[in-house]
Order: sequence, then C-alpha cells, then structure tokens
Amino acid sequence: MSSLLTESDLIHEAEVVWLENPDGLDYVRQALDKTKRRNTKPPYARDGRMVGYALLDDDASPDPDSGLYRRRVFFLLPHDRDSLPDGLYREGAPGEAVDPLTIAPKQPGAKTPRSQNGSTAAAASTP
Repeated sequence: MSSLLTESDLIHEAEVVWLENPDGLDYVRQALDKTKRRNTKPPYARDGRMVGYALLDDDASPDPDSGLYRRRVFFLLPHDRDSLPDGLYREGAPGEAVDPLTIAPKQPGAKTPRSQNGSTAAAASTP
C-alpha cells in the first residue's frame, strides 16, 4: 500500500512503537499489513528490516472474512537511503515513504523536504 493512507485507515491506532530511533532516518516506508493480533510485534516477511509498527486499541475488530487486523508497519529495504546514501534514493524517495518525524497514532505521515531530498539537502536549503 502507498503512503496515501487516510486517517480512516488508522482510526484504531493507539500507539506507534519504534524499533529504531526515527530521528536518524530521512524516511520510512509504510504499509498496512494483516496480522493475527492487534497489540504485539507483527511478523515481518519483507527484505530489509522493520523499524516500527502500530498497536491497535481495544475497539479494533478483525476483518470478518479473514479474522485478521490491518496494522501499519514501518520498514526500510536494503537499497534505501539509510543503507546506500549514494544509491537509487540519493534524491527522491519511494512512493510509500514518509518522514518518520510526521508519524503519530492515527496520523498517516507526510512527505517533507527531508524525506524527499535527505536531511543534508533539506538542511542546505534552509536559510
């Protein structure tokens, strides 16, 4: 899923848990994953690493068809800027990437100059 999440997608988020300090990351990728539980660390099956996830409140209900909860997961892939600063995303960012400093429970996160251009480029453009 893209970064185009809406607040209605996140209505039952209670808390965002960071596995890594988001201050040092220009961007994180976000996606809605289906999980068996609403309030534990979700499984992670992508390349790269999970850097955070959302916990859901007690009012969250699983999907009636699958019995799974939709939860937001934050991750980075091996070719992302944090691992390869001069790589593919030296400038720009993946479509699902947002600035981790704009993420809060029930808030989708936003693209910023930092997430799109990197903290070094964003700092250079600030007077």
